[in-house]
Amino acid sequence: MENDPSRRRESISLTSVAKGLENMGADFLESLEEGQLPRSDLKPTEIRSSWSEAAPKPFSRWRNLQPALRAGSFCREHMQLFRWIGTGLLCTGFAGFLLVACLLDFQRALALFVLTCVVLTFLGHRLLKRLLGPKLRKFLKPQGHPRLLLWFKRGLALAAFLGLVLWLSLDTSQRPEQLVSFAGICVFIALLFACSKHHCAVSWRAVSWGLGLQFVLGLLVIRTEPGFIAFEWLGEQIRIFLSYTEAGSSFVFGEALVKDVFAFQVLPIIVFFSCVISILYHVGLMQWVILKIAWLMQVTMGTTATETLSVAGNIFVSQTEAPLLIRPYLADMTLSEVHVVMTGGYATIAGSLLGAYISFGIDATSLIAASVMAAPCALALSKLVYPEVEESKFRREEGVKLTYGDAQNLIEAASTGAAISVKVVANIAANLIAFLAMLDFINAALSWLGDMVDVQGLSFQLICSYILRPVAFLMGVAWEDCPVVAELLGIKLFLNEFVAYQELSKYKQRRLAGAEEWVGDRKQWISV
Repeated sequence: MENDPSRRRESISLTSVAKGLENMGADFLESLEEGQLPRSDLKPTEIRSSWSEAAPKPFSRWRNLQPALRAGSFCREHMQLFRWIGTGLLCTGFAGFLLVACLLDFQRALALFVLTCVVLTFLGHRLLKRLLGPKLRKFLKPQGHPRLLLWFKRGLALAAFLGLVLWLSLDTSQRPEQLVSFAGICVFIALLFACSKHHCAVSWRAVSWGLGLQFVLGLLVIRTEPGFIAFEWLGEQIRIFLSYTEAGSSFVFGEALVKDVFAFQVLPIIVFFSCVISILYHVGLMQWVILKIAWLMQVTMGTTATETLSVAGNIFVSQTEAPLLIRPYLADMTLSEVHVVMTGGYATIAGSLLGAYISFGIDATSLIAASVMAAPCALALSKLVYPEVEESKFRREEGVKLTYGDAQNLIEAASTGAAISVKVVANIAANLIAFLAMLDFINAALSWLGDMVDVQGLSFQLICSYILRPVAFLMGVAWEDCPVVAELLGIKLFLNEFVAYQELSKYKQRRLAGAEEWVGDRKQWISV
């Protein structure tokens, strides 16, 4: 049976067919990758003979794929054109929508119109920078003697100083008590300079520009009507945006718990805000805003790219998330740059906590303005306390790239942001339980010790109101409000920031409820 010739011929023919199909499949895949027809280098007679030898039935399905291959090749070749066409159609549709909205009710569409103008301004700046950037830099580059340039900079600094003195003299002529806060700034700078690590290495350019940017931002927000209206509108929009958290928290916990219980009312806002921030990071919008803010501080203050990016990121994210923006560069940063990263984290308010503080009833406009203004000031004071004495590797922004996270799509980015916030929420809840219990225990112990020497009402807040009263006064707080503000400063510094804002909301609620300003010798709310 083993020597049967018919069976041997059958096995040989099956083997040849298998090998022929295998080779034909490999050639077919290679030709598809190259965008050519299979075995196009052979003559038609050779193709027919090879196929007839390799397989009992001709395999001609590749001919049906020919139009699809040509269409795919055409799309790849003209992909840029299709993108331009799609972008043009979208922009045309948006322009038509904006035009109709403005014609129907311009006041209602004013916010969208302003945002569109801002985006167009940045896009135009980017286009001009790409087309005319080298020529403009060459034209604006100072030509002349370096000493002449130095005296020019000194002249500008002197003019700015004289302008500040003139403005202060005119602005405070009616309200001289405003000079107290200016004197407080000078005192704080002197104290920090006395504690500086390297007194001779302080970059006064960074210090002066940082404080100047904070002053200009404060002037824009508080003393100009357009700036005040803009930040007030922004705060109101953020408050409305955060109110959408109730839809999710009410579904999970029920409306009764959301309205009455603090944990179910405030903490879900952190989950929602963290989810939104994660989405903005995934699409790249947050990195774009951070880069613009960092560029402004870097060109004015002369700081390095990594430390400036970290401080700018702290405006929107927490002090644990902001260093992740520059995680690949942390190992090569100098001690002064690491000090800036730490200082920026403590100086600003995280975006997720910002939403929680707004839910307390704290004015959203003040919180947003304070967080933005604190960024350049934190960078300046950090350089005052720990000046740069090493050679940084990140003097220029080129080569420093921001990360976009590990999420592959929007759904994963949203889910990741919500999952990360669970740890933050649990951390806040645990800290509130621990610190509020600790504060109550400390007050009970101090009250017990005070009763032994006939000192009634001794508490941690009372001690802070005396120790930190000069600090509150130098900040520009009215003297009658200094004890209350000093208490809040003590709780924020020694206990917990979240607890301090919760106490501040109680003072505001008493004022809005029309409570008496004084009960005995204790003030019940802070003056407006």
